[in-house]
Amino acid sequence: MKKLLNTLYVMSEDSYLTLEGENIVIVNGEKTMGRFPLHNLENIICFTYKGATPALMGACAERCVGMTFFSPRGKFLARVTGKKYGNVLLRKEQYRISDNLEKSHQYARNMIIGKLYNCRWSIERTLRDHGLRVDAEQLKAVSGELKEAVKKVETSHDLDSLRGLEGKAAEQYFSVFDMLILNQKEEFYFKTRSRRPPLDNVNALLSFTYTVLAGDCANALESVGLDPYVGFMHRDRPGRKSLSLDIMEELRGIMADRFVLTLINMKVIGMEHFQKQKDGAVLLNDSGRKVFFSAWQKHKKETITHPFLKEKMEWGLVPYVQALLLARTIRGDLEEYPPFLWK
Repeated sequence: MKKLLNTLYVMSEDSYLTLEGENIVIVNGEKTMGRFPLHNLENIICFTYKGATPALMGACAERCVGMTFFSPRGKFLARVTGKKYGNVLLRKEQYRISDNLEKSHQYARNMIIGKLYNCRWSIERTLRDHGLRVDAEQLKAVSGELKEAVKKVETSHDLDSLRGLEGKAAEQYFSVFDMLILNQKEEFYFKTRSRRPPLDNVNALLSFTYTVLAGDCANALESVGLDPYVGFMHRDRPGRKSLSLDIMEELRGIMADRFVLTLINMKVIGMEHFQKQKDGAVLLNDSGRKVFFSAWQKHKKETITHPFLKEKMEWGLVPYVQALLLARTIRGDLEEYPPFLWK
């Protein structure tokens, strides 16, 4: 089993990253801000315009250390990747499946089953723990609708019908998402999903978490030899990591949405961690990102038992394990792809 290593987050927009021997060094002007052994890292995420030396980027690519650059305000800029690993036959089979709409549907169907199952679990979790603080009848009704949606997805026949079922179920789920927010209701409320740009604190957190999780999924897919750009449900589009978005679907509710709800309900993050732009966009500020990533790293190190493998592992390894199961299915080692069904 893969070992979960550390992720280095560089938050200062004036920092520059260099390589000295086997260490990554963070420099701000004439001052050295930090020094970290490269072999202890699996990801480096930079919120800086100054960037990194070519030597460091090359070393990261050679050692399969993911390196992603964001603007200081959190806009994705670029991602450094190195050699393509894995059996070329695996990727060719992935491409053949993607070109076959019927086979693509079989994979996408299981991923959406996982998504709806986990979204329903999130609602049921709130009902179980806080049934007296919410509109239990409405939550039970939506939970029942998601249960029926899973049955319809299981019997869907093509990608178009699958997308329709997924879209309707997502609307039902988000129609009660505000009820899952139990504290700080004046500052954190959810009316509708707004993406580009996010228009309130909750949407800002959701969008940021999805971006981070998508990056983790892309790294996981590449580590097992799959192409993150060639998907099954999400079709080809220049620059879009379609397979990363596919595999993230089943993890959104359980790894991203629940994490956002925990940050809000446990008052880990507050109104002071956001800033509003002139165009109405709401974004995490510097202190907000620091709080976010501190909590995200702690969450990734929490231990669970994988529902399919029945093995103990850290939450941060779940995208890797699902990518591994997907690769095994594509190779023919598994009869069908087993989605992550959290219990």
